[in-house]
Amino acid sequence: MSRRAVVVGAGLAGMLAAAVLADAGVTEVVVLDRDELPDGPRQRRGLPQGRHAHLLMTGGLRAMEEIVPGVGKRLLAAGAHEISLSSGVLARSPEGWLRRWRREGPVMVTCTRALVDWTVRAAVLEHPRVEVRRAAAVGLTGSAGRVRGVRVSGPDGEADLEADLVVDASGRGTRIVTWLEGLGLSGVRTRTVDSGLVNASRVYRVPAGAERFPLTIVQADPYVSRPGRSAMVMPVEGDRWLVSCGGTRGGEPPADAEGFLRYTLDLPDPIVGRLISGAEPLTDVHLSRSTSNVRHYLDKAPHWPEGLVVLGDALGTFNPAYGQGMSVAAFGARVLGRELERAGGPDAPGLARRVLRGAARPVDAAWAMAVGQDVLYPATRGGRPGIADRAVTAYTRRMTRAAAGSFAAASAIWDVTSMRTPPTRMFHPAAVLAALTGSPLPALSGPPLTPAEREVLDGLDRTGA
Repeated sequence: MSRRAVVVGAGLAGMLAAAVLADAGVTEVVVLDRDELPDGPRQRRGLPQGRHAHLLMTGGLRAMEEIVPGVGKRLLAAGAHEISLSSGVLARSPEGWLRRWRREGPVMVTCTRALVDWTVRAAVLEHPRVEVRRAAAVGLTGSAGRVRGVRVSGPDGEADLEADLVVDASGRGTRIVTWLEGLGLSGVRTRTVDSGLVNASRVYRVPAGAERFPLTIVQADPYVSRPGRSAMVMPVEGDRWLVSCGGTRGGEPPADAEGFLRYTLDLPDPIVGRLISGAEPLTDVHLSRSTSNVRHYLDKAPHWPEGLVVLGDALGTFNPAYGQGMSVAAFGARVLGRELERAGGPDAPGLARRVLRGAARPVDAAWAMAVGQDVLYPATRGGRPGIADRAVTAYTRRMTRAAAGSFAAASAIWDVTSMRTPPTRMFHPAAVLAALTGSPLPALSGPPLTPAEREVLDGLDRTGA
């Protein structure tokens, strides 16, 4: 029997969904996107956050490897970097500088978001059952009981594209709530928590001799009743540094080159500014404001139509400062693949509801982590910290202080940050003991640089800081 699935959105979530649908035996997988997709790893219009730093964590990469085997090797071959959280990062937390350890820890992959999207899309389009069409989806067809396809707008007007399964992976700009109302399904609850974060990013050429300098980050501090301000120097493909600053409402970074540098130097440690002051800029400063946490509680809807799945940012978006979005998209696509395998086909009764509920679990975990910190900033809209938030905050701060000199505490934080374990890892007995015991080593007075790294930093510094 011929079966067709339509995926709305050719971003990461959409292409991963297309891959699992094709592998599940769907005869035809049509991916719709309103953008003209680039034929290489270049920025596209429909991804406003694409110019800023994205981190592909261990858990997300594992899920992507299940769906698109070999994708990690493809990224590394294209110039992406594999970085150890235990030894390859210089991180100043709100509690001070974290130590680097020679012991093994989880890794993350760093590159531009454009390279991730292009690499995944190119791999998925090798499948003969998958095609991408440039078109705008404007609604759903069918009824409140079952979705039958997508209404598409094109040069010749609107037309209906029939499907056995529709996947909305249209991202932060999804219109799923409106589309459901068009089918007679209303009452979906949506929550927004907005810290007002503004991202500002600029690309630099890596200076000669600095090719192995660690990823460097000065984290925002949500505990001081002031706007959060952060900056990161991240190695990406093409011998470049992607430098991203982030500031919540009242502490936004500027768009001019001089102000951008000054912003990095005014952070609690000026290391990012010192590094880039001696590096050659390759782009202007790019700003983005699409950063709020938005959760569509579709999985809680009392009625859900067969034939409709929602994944990725269309289900929940998070402040990008926490590096969760790509991994959560991969987790959701993996849920779709596993449920398709159990059900035996895209039109199996109850499939859509089961996928929705399964995909919502990693969304909820990421939401709790992102919102739990964002509500602490003084000008955040949509939420204030409650008793439970304050209790978790107090424990997290204690764990972070311990992680400055305790490998057990640091390991717990890495495991959760890398998304290879759920947040409950922070409450395992060994982690709790480490938090209660505290750091056995004194606090660091500055970044834990090797002599060679310190020489690189001093050689680049044009600020006199």
